[in-house]
Amino acid sequence: MITVRKSDERGVTNIGWLDSRHSFSFGEYYDPAFESFGALRVINEDWIAGGAGFPPHPHRDMEIVTYILEGAISHKDSSGGGGTIKPGEIQRMSAGAGIVHAEFNASADRSCHLLQIWIMPSKRGIEPGYEQKTIDAKAVQNHFARIAAPDPQPNEVRLVQDAEIWVAQLDADVEAIHALAQGRKAWLQVAKGEVKLGDEVLKAGDAAAITDLQQITVRSVTPAEILLFDLA
Repeated sequence: MITVRKSDERGVTNIGWLDSRHSFSFGEYYDPAFESFGALRVINEDWIAGGAGFPPHPHRDMEIVTYILEGAISHKDSSGGGGTIKPGEIQRMSAGAGIVHAEFNASADRSCHLLQIWIMPSKRGIEPGYEQKTIDAKAVQNHFARIAAPDPQPNEVRLVQDAEIWVAQLDADVEAIHALAQGRKAWLQVAKGEVKLGDEVLKAGDAAAITDLQQITVRSVTPAEILLFDLA
């Protein structure tokens, strides 16, 4: 079954320096139909104004992943982790037993466009940690390739959960296929462009919850960038 979540159905936060769209309940936005999807708790699409960002604030017991679409963001946290994350990279912070972090647009005048992803961990109270990897550009070109998993390869970050994140960057009119093991489900998020999922046409910001399928087949209508969450 495929359940579509259209971009304009998402929650909205706009406080000037931050323009955000929430796929799931977040902050003051609450939708009982979209509180989470399996272990996937948050997908926020954020536009952060130049020179702005999130001052130091705490988190606990969450796997927090940053995926940059345009621009760059600077990160620093109390575990000693830090860096500047750009397109083509994947960053993961395990909040665990407790962490304080800050994120700011790395540019003084250029907007930063990103996806902030939260995945609920399978273990609570773990040691906080930070990880940043370069995505294999060839692997994601016109195919789904994994970028995060509980058993990561060299170009992947670790998730403390039975969950995987896959990415495909597609030219126009390209088919990408992902096999879904029995009993698993998936969330497909369109970051850029336009694709077809079965009979559904999904545009940037649209998503689909996928259950009871053995194979996910996506065909790009335009050049597109998509994320797929493979979940227990």
